[in-house]
Amino acid sequence: MKKFVTAPFLPTNVDIEQVSANVAKISAYPFESGYAITLVHPLRRLLMSSSVGYSVIAVEIEGAAHEFDTVRGMLEDISMFIMNLKNMKFKINSDEEQVEIKYTFSNKQTITGADLSNDDLTVVTADAYLATINDDFELTFSIIVQKGIGYVSSEEIRDMIPSSYIPIDAFFTPVKKVTYDIEKILVEDNPNYEKAVITVETDGQISPVDAFKETVTIMYDQMSVFNKVFNISEVQIATAEEEENDVDLKDLIVKIDELDLSARSFNSLDRAKIKYVGDLALMSEVEVKSIKNLGKKSLEEISEKFAALGYPIEETLSENIASALRKKLEQLKA
Repeated sequence: MKKFVTAPFLPTNVDIEQVSANVAKISAYPFESGYAITLVHPLRRLLMSSSVGYSVIAVEIEGAAHEFDTVRGMLEDISMFIMNLKNMKFKINSDEEQVEIKYTFSNKQTITGADLSNDDLTVVTADAYLATINDDFELTFSIIVQKGIGYVSSEEIRDMIPSSYIPIDAFFTPVKKVTYDIEKILVEDNPNYEKAVITVETDGQISPVDAFKETVTIMYDQMSVFNKVFNISEVQIATAEEEENDVDLKDLIVKIDELDLSARSFNSLDRAKIKYVGDLALMSEVEVKSIKNLGKKSLEEISEKFAALGYPIEETLSENIASALRKKLEQLKA
């Protein structure tokens, strides 16, 4: 017997398939007919335009006055050297948004991306070719690597760097390719529901799952402007304030380092900037499983700890608890 529908069906399942180190498939389902494309198309655009990455933005080469110069002792002219540098993919190994690093190479050798990696910087494209130098030549140069999104032209960069540096067009986007498929699936004898399958490929600066997670956060943040304009969440906020006194948050505002976790589990959470039990409790099970370097044993250990506290990671917090918790965490971190 058919029933009248008063609200669209909410999808309940998310699957993550790690195809390779830099390729992942994220599937979400089941969607009402037409809803899958509505969701994945803007996600694809945001993945391609708003994912955070790193790029070299400037170089200073000893003995070179400009990008059309040459230096005796190096096979490449400066313009080719810069082109090779632009093709390399970098990653800053800290929370710094910009690093400046000086290099010196001597004796006959071929210089590749691997030669530029150090404690401050990793060249993801380790095999990428940079230059070849002669026996009697010493090559000294400095580069500035910046964190950012999108594309910034060298002309815009020129005013942001020291005058001795040559500006370089910056391509920050770490996402190389995003494709999606909409598949039909069966739900309660209805074959018209949909499954969205999004395939994300990155250049190695960031994992495809992390890139997807950041993009979803950006989408949520952008949409939140309507909450302020139309007071969409006013009722929920008022309800949460009324019920806050009835919510016991003491177990959720415990610091992670008080849970007596193994060093591996603690370090994984710490690197993900998770400081309180509540930070983790507010995450979905998929988000928890996507935490970088969080292995199966660490996940089991954390699951046991949270289950003992009465907050299994596979369960979602009620709206009033989640709302009260967010406010409390904001106060603690202020």
